Amino acid sequence: MLWEALVAPFAEFGFLRRALVACLALSLAAPPLGVFLMLRRMSLTGDALSHGILPGVALGFLLAGLSPPALAAGGLAAGLLVALGAGALSRATGGREDAVLAALYLSALAAGVALISWRGSPVELTQLLFGSVLGVDDAALLLAGGAASAALLFLALAWRPLALECFDPGFGRSVGLRGGWWHLGFLALVVLTLVASFQAVGTLMAVGLMMLPVVAARHWARGLGGMVLAAVGLAVLASVLGLLGSYHADVPTGPAITLCAAGLWAVSLLLGPVDGLWARWRPPRHLEG
Repeated sequence: MLWEALVAPFAEFGFLRRALVACLALSLAAPPLGVFLMLRRMSLTGDALSHGILPGVALGFLLAGLSPPALAAGGLAAGLLVALGAGALSRATGGREDAVLAALYLSALAAGVALISWRGSPVELTQLLFGSVLGVDDAALLLAGGAASAALLFLALAWRPLALECFDPGFGRSVGLRGGWWHLGFLALVVLTLVASFQAVGTLMAVGLMMLPVVAARHWARGLGGMVLAAVGLAVLASVLGLLGSYHADVPTGPAITLCAAGLWAVSLLLGPVDGLWARWRPPRHLEG
């Protein structure tokens, strides 16, 4: 029974193996980016960008159908436009960047859904919004692997500057750290990773694999390195369980993976040793007995 439930689907179906490899690659890259988003108090920025890529994906769909290169190029252009446009408009008008970002991503989301609904079928709309294991072909797999490799390489080079920006930006400026350039590169990698994720988990659910394991990981580690490792491990577990749940329950992969990640967050919130509810309610050891 365990073999049939846990191993047989991946052993029998090539499309599930491709989806698994893509999700594992993204699980290595997305959570570390999510950790820095959380530390910079930009957790909702990832959600806004995942919605912001939709009109570019929709235009790619209208021009070339479900072609991964066209969808990825359109999504990347739209995501970068939303990310950079929010900062530029807030500086030009003196408004808050989060308010401008909210206006842009809501407009982008509505435009993207309208464009896909105009020319696409309900099945194609569901696949683009919520993901499908059938959509992870060789081109999508290469995109996921390339995005994950680029993100990990960037983080290896930018780990110290990004950490300084999070914990001591004043010291970073005093030593000549060009935080603005690192920030732009970081946002570009976030957009690229979200674009690479949508084939498997959909544009609306792409941020789930980036942020939910991170929120859960803070209950298992205090240091930056430990939090990244915990987030990656939780993302891998959520990906495997979500793909199995999608296969057995016949539901879209995006919601299945996101729900599994949410379940792991709930368990972490209850039982995690760092600020978990059980750790807070349990009496100190010297008072036990």
